[in-house]
Amino acid sequence: MRFKRFGASLLVAGLALMGAATPAMAHSELKSSDPARGASLTTPPTQIKLTFSGPVTLADDNPIQITGPENASWTVGRAEVADTVVTAPVQAVGPAGEYTLRYKVAFDDSHAASGSVKFTLSAPAAAPSPSSQAPAAGQAPASSASPAPQAGETTPEGLVPAWVWIVLAVAVVVAGLVVALRFTRRKD
Repeated sequence: MRFKRFGASLLVAGLALMGAATPAMAHSELKSSDPARGASLTTPPTQIKLTFSGPVTLADDNPIQITGPENASWTVGRAEVADTVVTAPVQAVGPAGEYTLRYKVAFDDSHAASGSVKFTLSAPAAAPSPSSQAPAAGQAPASSASPAPQAGETTPEGLVPAWVWIVLAVAVVVAGLVVALRFTRRKD
C-alpha cells in the first residue's frame, strides 16, 4: 500500500516538474526568412523578411545586420514589425560569397533572442553610388557585426534550455523509482 502511495506521489511530482518546464519551452522561434537559410542568390535582395512562430518586437535600434566577405557590411534600413514578421530594406555591397544575416528580437514575454541566417550571393553586389552612400532618412547605417550564435540558431537569453528540464525530470523520476524499489525490497 505504501508503494502505491509513494509511486503516485512520485508520478504527480514528476508531472508537476514537467508542467513547470512548459512555459520555458513556449518561446517563439524563427520559422522562415527571405533570403532563406542556405539560399544561393544571383541578385542581391532589396528587402529582408524574417517570420517568427509568435509575435515579436525589436530588441534594439539596430536589430538586423548583414555582413559578408572582405568585411562587406550592407546598409540596413529601418526595420518594421507586423505581429510575427520583421522586414527591413537593404542595400547590398560587396563581392560574391557567403553572407550572414544576424538578427535580435524580443518575444512577447520580453525575452530577447538572437540568431543568424547564412546565404550565398553568386554575383557581386553593385557598388553604391556616391549619393547612396549615406542612409536615407529614417534608415540606420549598418554597424559592425557582433558575435552571434551558430547559423540558424535562435537563443533565448536568460533561459534554461528545454533539454535540461527534460533530463532533470527524467532523473527525478528514475531516482524516485530506485528509492521506491529499495524501500519495498527491505520490507519483504
